[in-house]
Amino acid sequence: MMLKDLSVKDFVAETASDSPAPGGGSVSALAAAQAAALLGMVANLTVKSKNYTDVHEEMKPLVDELAKYHEEFTDFIDKDANSFNGVIDAFKLPKSTDEEKAARSAKIQEEYKNAANVPFTVGMKTVELIDYAEKLVEKGNKNAITDVGVGVLNIKLAVTGAFYNVKINLGSIKDEAYVKDLKDKMAKTLKEVDERIAPIVKQVEAEIE
Repeated sequence: MMLKDLSVKDFVAETASDSPAPGGGSVSALAAAQAAALLGMVANLTVKSKNYTDVHEEMKPLVDELAKYHEEFTDFIDKDANSFNGVIDAFKLPKSTDEEKAARSAKIQEEYKNAANVPFTVGMKTVELIDYAEKLVEKGNKNAITDVGVGVLNIKLAVTGAFYNVKINLGSIKDEAYVKDLKDKMAKTLKEVDERIAPIVKQVEAEIE
C-alpha cells in the first residue's frame, strides 16, 4: 500500500490507527508537499490574472518548479514510512558468534543513519521553498496572500517535524561526529527558518488585519 495514493480520509484514518506508519515523519513530508502546492497555487493565480501581467514572465517558471517540489515531497511520505524498516531488519540479523554480533551492530548503526537521513533531507529541502514564499508574498496575487501564509506555516511544521524524527534516531547512533554535524546543521536551519518566515507572516497579517 502506498500511503501517498490513499484518499485524505483514509490517510487520516491510517494515521490514527495502531500502525506505526504514517507517523510524524510522513505527516511532515505531507506538510512540505502542501506548502509547495499552496505556493504553486499562488503562482498559478498570479500568472492567470490580468492584473499581474508585469510579473507573468517571472512567475511562470515558479509554477513548474513548485509542481516538482510537491511531487517530490509527496514521494517522501512513503520514503519516510519505510525508512525505519532497515533498522528493524538489522535487529533480526544473527548474533551467535562474535563476528555475527559485530556485523549486526555495524548494520544497525548504518540503518539508523539511513533512517535519520530521510527526514533530514526532507527538512533541508523544505527550506528551499522559503525563496518562493518571499517572492510570492511581494509580487504574487494579493487575493491569495493568506495561502502564502498557510504555506509558510506548513514549511515551519515540515522542517520542525522532520527534524524531530532525525533527533529521535540520533539517540541510537554512536558516531559522535555524525551526530554533532547533524545537530549543528539542524539548529542553524531552524534559526534560519524562524528568521525568514517571521517577516512573511508579518506581511500576510498586515494585509488581512
